[in-house]
Amino acid sequence: MAVIGGVAAAVVGLTGVGVYALVGSDGDGEDGKGTVSAAGDGKAREVKKGPLSAEEVRTAAKEFLGAWAQGEPKKAAALTDDSGEAGKALAAYRSKAQVSKLALTPKAAEGEKVPFSATAHLSYGTKSGSWSYDSALEVVRDTSTGKPVVDWKPSVLHPKLKDGQSIRTDEKGTPPVEAVDRNGKPLEASAHPTLARVITDIGKRYGDKTDGSPGLQVRIVDAKGKTKHVLRQLTKPSPGKLKTTLDAGVQSAAEKAVDGKSKAAVVAIKPSTGEILAVANAPAKAFNIALSGSLAPGSTMKVISSAMLLDKGLASPGKGHPCPKYFEYGGWKFHNDDKFEIKGGTFAQSFARSCNTAFISQAPKLKDDDLTKEARDVFGIGLNWQTGTGTFDGSVPVQSDAQMASSLIGQGGVRMNPLNMASVAATAQSGTFRQPVIVPASVDNRTLAKASRTMKPGVHKDLKSLMKLTAQSGTAAEAMSGLSGDIGAKTGSAEVDGQKKPNAWFTAYSGDVASAAVVPASGHGGENAGPIVKKVLQAAGG
Repeated sequence: MAVIGGVAAAVVGLTGVGVYALVGSDGDGEDGKGTVSAAGDGKAREVKKGPLSAEEVRTAAKEFLGAWAQGEPKKAAALTDDSGEAGKALAAYRSKAQVSKLALTPKAAEGEKVPFSATAHLSYGTKSGSWSYDSALEVVRDTSTGKPVVDWKPSVLHPKLKDGQSIRTDEKGTPPVEAVDRNGKPLEASAHPTLARVITDIGKRYGDKTDGSPGLQVRIVDAKGKTKHVLRQLTKPSPGKLKTTLDAGVQSAAEKAVDGKSKAAVVAIKPSTGEILAVANAPAKAFNIALSGSLAPGSTMKVISSAMLLDKGLASPGKGHPCPKYFEYGGWKFHNDDKFEIKGGTFAQSFARSCNTAFISQAPKLKDDDLTKEARDVFGIGLNWQTGTGTFDGSVPVQSDAQMASSLIGQGGVRMNPLNMASVAATAQSGTFRQPVIVPASVDNRTLAKASRTMKPGVHKDLKSLMKLTAQSGTAAEAMSGLSGDIGAKTGSAEVDGQKKPNAWFTAYSGDVASAAVVPASGHGGENAGPIVKKVLQAAGG
């Protein structure tokens, strides 16, 4: 029989539970199941112990559900083993969940556990609705009185409810969002599956910053009122528009550029603003390597290493610079791809051809933290980026000996993703780190990460000359063919233990567009990642 509460509800009569008063004068009693306690009349009475009978379980459950349904939280709470917490939770259930009428129907007990169904009628202003669900309670014997009581847990109210949470019925949740690009064009997950998780994430973060409405919802919230679960959507929500920095055209081009690859990722950024124009991954619904990947960037790291060497006066584009076949440091013997060497060459030639030993040979002159400081203080790598969605913001840890030397060529402990390396190219192009964003900071007035210093004008000029030479006649020339003007690029091939082919990297800029791509386990960067970046740069009009 349903136990129904509310103004218009019929009260169902319940069989009361008998008081257990087994009189005895000896400690545990003859059956060993009782304990002595002082009764109000001064006589010693035994508190019943031992397993609960089916009748005790059934009766205790009905009494509790009856009081709860009738809107008597104190009475219901008194039938639990924690009347204080139960009373507050039951009262809040009525007032905060906006319950005007409640029907609770117990089902067949499963030992001490009693499943039940609940149907709540809700009223919020002029709006109303109903909500049904299943839950369960457990009956235990009170240790001090021996009476059967409900073992109080938040999950009695609803199976998803936990400590510190409560149920609310209101229109204050997070509205759904319609993500649009920088020009107001819709960005739907169905059309851009690689953006599906990003769109969902920014919706959760910024839905309440739009003009949308969540509709009337029954939701579980934490102590701060943040939605943990939407239990029931009572009225239809209306989505709000959330403008992103993405460009739908560039985004489509990026998706096509990685399509067909077993695994690949690419990002495009505007150097003048840090705005992210495109993010694409292959497979589209796989892990977001573009924003959250953590991979050794190989020789694309030489952009940062070169800026550091130029800044310290350890290299200059037109000056002679060693590029031997081998160079030993920290107990390791380093070599170049195919063990080439450049006799009597310049630093510009070593950069353009991606000579490893040209960088390793400078390790003895460096402090362990020099590269870490350059990456952080000039390029913003390792700072806490607030892009508007979840990202890995690069890592250049302080290392020593051979590991420090390896870091100079993007190995060792250095870890990056296409977002990080697109930002590195953007900083090289503009001379100033501008933290990448996918949701404008104006939406929530968040504070963006700032590098502690900008690149010195002389270093900036020299670095761009190195990257331009690489794009025109170095390892990036084939991929960058057809692009002219303010261009620069760097290739990378990162060796990975146990992997037959290296991860291919490519980072470049053309005008006010910078892009980077990685194609894991594919080979050389210029051949495999370069064409992806070129297509994106062309689509962006760089």
